[in-house]
Amino acid sequence: MPTTSDPNALLATLYRENHRWLRGWLSRRLQCPQDAADLTQDTFLRALNSRQLEQIQEPRAFLGTLAKRLLCNLWRRRQLERSYLDALAQLPERFAPSEEDIALVREAIEAIDRLLDGLPLRARRAFLLNRLDGLGQQAIAERLGVSLATVERDLRRAYIHCLTRDPEQP
Repeated sequence: MPTTSDPNALLATLYRENHRWLRGWLSRRLQCPQDAADLTQDTFLRALNSRQLEQIQEPRAFLGTLAKRLLCNLWRRRQLERSYLDALAQLPERFAPSEEDIALVREAIEAIDRLLDGLPLRARRAFLLNRLDGLGQQAIAERLGVSLATVERDLRRAYIHCLTRDPEQP
Protein backbone atom coordinates (compact mmCIF):
# COMPACT_ATOMS: atom_id res chain seq x y z
CA MET A 1 0.00 0.00 0.00
CA PRO A 2 1.24 3.52 -0.73
CA THR A 3 2.17 5.74 2.17
CA THR A 4 -0.10 8.57 1.03
CA SER A 5 -2.95 9.64 3.29
CA ASP A 6 -5.25 10.28 0.32
CA PRO A 7 -8.09 7.74 0.76
CA ASN A 8 -8.87 7.77 -2.96
CA ALA A 9 -5.29 6.89 -3.90
CA LEU A 10 -5.18 4.20 -1.22
CA LEU A 11 -8.44 2.69 -2.41
CA ALA A 12 -7.36 2.84 -6.07
CA THR A 13 -4.20 0.92 -5.26
CA LEU A 14 -6.07 -1.55 -3.06
CA TYR A 15 -8.61 -2.09 -5.85
CA ARG A 16 -6.05 -2.42 -8.63
CA GLU A 17 -3.90 -4.91 -6.72
CA ASN A 18 -6.68 -7.05 -5.22
CA HIS A 19 -9.88 -6.81 -7.25
CA ARG A 20 -9.24 -9.87 -9.42
CA TRP A 21 -8.18 -11.97 -6.44
CA LEU A 22 -11.20 -10.98 -4.34
CA ARG A 23 -13.68 -11.55 -7.15
CA GLY A 24 -12.21 -15.02 -7.79
CA TRP A 25 -12.29 -15.82 -4.09
CA LEU A 26 -15.95 -14.83 -3.87
CA SER A 27 -16.83 -16.62 -7.13
CA ARG A 28 -15.54 -19.89 -5.73
CA ARG A 29 -17.68 -19.51 -2.62
CA LEU A 30 -20.85 -18.26 -4.29
CA GLN A 31 -20.79 -20.17 -7.59
CA CYS A 32 -22.47 -17.11 -9.12
CA PRO A 33 -20.39 -14.53 -11.01
CA GLN A 34 -23.04 -11.79 -10.63
CA ASP A 35 -23.23 -12.16 -6.86
CA ALA A 36 -19.43 -12.30 -6.67
CA ALA A 37 -19.17 -9.07 -8.68
CA ASP A 38 -21.73 -7.35 -6.44
CA LEU A 39 -20.06 -8.46 -3.22
CA THR A 40 -16.65 -7.47 -4.58
CA GLN A 41 -17.89 -3.94 -5.19
CA ASP A 42 -19.62 -3.85 -1.79
CA THR A 43 -16.37 -4.97 -0.15
CA PHE A 44 -14.44 -2.11 -1.70
CA LEU A 45 -17.18 0.33 -0.65
CA ARG A 46 -16.82 -0.92 2.90
CA ALA A 47 -13.07 -0.52 2.61
CA LEU A 48 -13.52 3.07 1.46
CA ASN A 49 -15.71 3.80 4.48
CA SER A 50 -13.27 2.10 6.82
CA ARG A 51 -11.31 4.26 9.18
CA GLN A 52 -8.50 1.72 8.97
CA LEU A 53 -7.68 2.22 5.30
CA GLU A 54 -4.39 3.98 6.03
CA GLN A 55 -3.21 1.31 8.48
CA ILE A 56 -3.77 -1.81 6.39
CA GLN A 57 -0.76 -4.10 6.64
CA GLU A 58 -2.30 -7.20 5.00
CA PRO A 59 -4.69 -6.03 2.27
CA ARG A 60 -6.01 -9.49 1.38
CA ALA A 61 -6.69 -10.38 5.00
CA PHE A 62 -8.48 -7.06 5.45
CA LEU A 63 -10.56 -7.48 2.28
CA GLY A 64 -11.23 -11.12 3.09
CA THR A 65 -12.60 -10.18 6.51
CA LEU A 66 -14.88 -7.53 5.01
CA ALA A 67 -16.03 -9.93 2.27
CA LYS A 68 -16.73 -12.73 4.77
CA ARG A 69 -18.98 -10.39 6.76
CA LEU A 70 -20.85 -9.39 3.61
CA LEU A 71 -21.11 -13.03 2.58
CA CYS A 72 -22.59 -13.97 5.97
CA ASN A 73 -25.06 -11.09 5.64
CA LEU A 74 -26.05 -12.28 2.17
CA TRP A 75 -26.61 -15.85 3.30
CA ARG A 76 -28.53 -14.74 6.40
CA ARG A 77 -30.73 -12.42 4.31
CA ARG A 78 -31.43 -15.19 1.80
CA GLN A 79 -32.35 -17.57 4.62
CA LEU A 80 -34.75 -14.96 6.00
CA GLU A 81 -36.28 -14.50 2.56
CA ARG A 82 -36.65 -18.27 2.11
CA SER A 83 -38.31 -18.58 5.51
CA TYR A 84 -40.66 -15.72 4.66
CA LEU A 85 -41.55 -17.18 1.26
CA ASP A 86 -42.09 -20.63 2.81
CA ALA A 87 -44.46 -19.09 5.36
CA LEU A 88 -46.30 -17.28 2.55
CA ALA A 89 -46.66 -20.51 0.62
CA GLN A 90 -48.56 -21.98 3.56
CA LEU A 91 -51.19 -19.21 3.45
CA PRO A 92 -54.46 -19.70 1.62
CA GLU A 93 -54.37 -17.94 -1.75
CA ARG A 94 -56.84 -15.24 -0.73
CA PHE A 95 -54.46 -14.14 2.06
CA ALA A 96 -51.33 -14.17 -0.07
CA PRO A 97 -49.64 -10.75 -0.29
CA SER A 98 -49.10 -8.97 -3.58
CA GLU A 99 -45.73 -8.83 -5.29
CA GLU A 100 -45.46 -5.21 -4.13
CA ASP A 101 -46.02 -6.24 -0.50
CA ILE A 102 -43.38 -8.96 -0.83
CA ALA A 103 -40.92 -6.41 -2.26
CA LEU A 104 -41.63 -4.03 0.63
CA VAL A 105 -41.01 -6.79 3.17
CA ARG A 106 -37.73 -7.69 1.45
CA GLU A 107 -36.65 -4.05 1.61
CA ALA A 108 -37.57 -3.93 5.30
CA ILE A 109 -35.60 -7.12 6.01
CA GLU A 110 -32.56 -5.69 4.24
CA ALA A 111 -32.87 -2.39 6.12
CA ILE A 112 -33.09 -4.20 9.47
CA ASP A 113 -30.14 -6.39 8.53
CA ARG A 114 -28.04 -3.33 7.63
CA LEU A 115 -29.08 -1.57 10.83
CA LEU A 116 -28.02 -4.51 12.98
CA ASP A 117 -24.80 -5.16 11.06
CA GLY A 118 -21.83 -5.22 13.39
CA LEU A 119 -23.72 -6.42 16.45
CA PRO A 120 -22.62 -9.67 18.05
CA LEU A 121 -24.93 -12.55 17.14
CA ARG A 122 -26.41 -12.97 20.63
CA ALA A 123 -27.27 -9.25 20.91
CA ARG A 124 -28.82 -9.35 17.44
CA ARG A 125 -30.90 -12.43 18.31
CA ALA A 126 -32.05 -10.92 21.63
CA PHE A 127 -33.09 -7.72 19.86
CA LEU A 128 -35.02 -9.58 17.14
CA LEU A 129 -36.72 -11.87 19.65
CA ASN A 130 -37.77 -8.82 21.65
CA ARG A 131 -38.84 -6.51 18.83
CA LEU A 132 -40.15 -8.94 16.19
CA ASP A 133 -41.36 -11.89 18.26
CA GLY A 134 -42.51 -9.77 21.20
CA LEU A 135 -40.72 -11.89 23.79
CA GLY A 136 -39.96 -10.44 27.18
CA GLN A 137 -36.48 -10.40 28.63
CA GLN A 138 -37.02 -13.46 30.84
CA ALA A 139 -38.32 -15.50 27.89
CA ILE A 140 -35.34 -14.39 25.80
CA ALA A 141 -32.95 -15.41 28.59
CA GLU A 142 -34.53 -18.86 28.71
CA ARG A 143 -34.53 -19.26 24.94
CA LEU A 144 -30.87 -18.20 24.60
CA GLY A 145 -29.72 -19.99 27.76
CA VAL A 146 -28.24 -16.87 29.35
CA SER A 147 -28.93 -14.80 32.44
CA LEU A 148 -31.50 -12.02 32.59
CA ALA A 149 -28.67 -9.52 33.18
CA THR A 150 -26.99 -10.70 29.97
CA VAL A 151 -30.20 -10.17 28.00
CA GLU A 152 -30.60 -6.69 29.49
CA ARG A 153 -27.01 -5.85 28.55
CA ASP A 154 -27.44 -7.25 25.01
CA LEU A 155 -30.67 -5.31 24.45
CA ARG A 156 -29.12 -2.11 25.74
CA ARG A 157 -26.16 -2.65 23.41
CA ALA A 158 -28.49 -3.29 20.45
CA TYR A 159 -30.58 -0.18 21.14
CA ILE A 160 -27.52 2.03 21.46
CA HIS A 161 -26.10 0.49 18.28
CA CYS A 162 -29.32 1.27 16.39
CA LEU A 163 -29.60 4.80 17.76
CA THR A 164 -26.02 5.72 16.92
CA ARG A 165 -25.89 4.03 13.51
CA ASP A 166 -25.46 6.31 10.49
CA PRO A 167 -28.52 5.64 8.27
CA GLU A 168 -26.51 6.55 5.15
CA GLN A 169 -23.80 3.97 5.81
CA PRO A 170 -24.20 0.73 3.83
